[in-house]
Amino acid sequence: MSALAPTLQAFFTDRLIRQRQASSQTIAAYRDTLRLLLAFAADRTGTAPSRLDVAAIDAPLVGAFLDHLERDRGNGVRTRNARPAAIRSLFRYAALRHPEHAESIGRVLAIPPKRVTRSLVTFLTEQEVEALLAVADRATWIGRRDHALLLLAVQTGLRVSELIGLRRFDVHLGTGAHVSCRGKGRKERITPLTRVTVAVLRVWLVEREGGPADPLFPTSTGAPLSRDAVEHRLAKYTDAATTACPSLRTKQVSPHVLRHTAAMRLLQAGVDTSVIALWLGHERVDTTQIYLHADLALKERALARTAPPNARPGRYRPSDTLLAFLDGL
Repeated sequence: MSALAPTLQAFFTDRLIRQRQASSQTIAAYRDTLRLLLAFAADRTGTAPSRLDVAAIDAPLVGAFLDHLERDRGNGVRTRNARPAAIRSLFRYAALRHPEHAESIGRVLAIPPKRVTRSLVTFLTEQEVEALLAVADRATWIGRRDHALLLLAVQTGLRVSELIGLRRFDVHLGTGAHVSCRGKGRKERITPLTRVTVAVLRVWLVEREGGPADPLFPTSTGAPLSRDAVEHRLAKYTDAATTACPSLRTKQVSPHVLRHTAAMRLLQAGVDTSVIALWLGHERVDTTQIYLHADLALKERALARTAPPNARPGRYRPSDTLLAFLDGL
């Protein structure tokens, strides 16, 4: 084996698992990225992955690999930009073990991310939330489970991984009702519950039964729900809810959209963004600024406060239908 193979193995066993105690999700994400990179390098160089040298994975090859992800594998720019995190982590580790390759490693570490257009976040209005929650058939066990899960998601803004990881003992319905979870970066946090959510969860816990460590939202066989199952159920309910709320047809509703919805409800209620960041478990407060950009009502209120005192607030509306037609072109 060449220098790369033992370095790669030590990177996972020594750096990630022993030193950093990385989560299984991080290890899986890094593994998948590096497996794709090695396969691409082997195809380009004609050398088996186990015989590649550190110098073979240079900046031009890594750049071509990132272009390959976007062009041939159909990855979006955000996914493309997420892959170099694993590569940079590996090469920072390799720089300590192979200083003779410092120049080549430095050029790989200097590869910049690709600029990405930041779109406004998608979130649901109150009418859309009500329509979505109403379609779960609460005459069935699965319908009651899904209704409780969706209500908890919209009210707390938990990530889908946090939702499916909840256990019965994570729910506390007494004084100061809240749900506790472990989020990204192994950060523990608690999120308070409203009276409506408490009432629904109290009924669900009685029906759910089981031990304290059992999944809060299990499958019919008692196993924890998977991410794919939640996305599938949500897509089904969204499609059914379009009958009562046609505006849902224009939105791609995912579990993360429910998280955005919880954040927007807090923002529209006047909650400070620093509190919303704590609520959502964001690493940095500036991450929460995306919700300020998406809140048109907040911008309109700001505009009304800056309007001249004698000006009539409001949007321009043409008085004539022909002018409205021309403005719409």
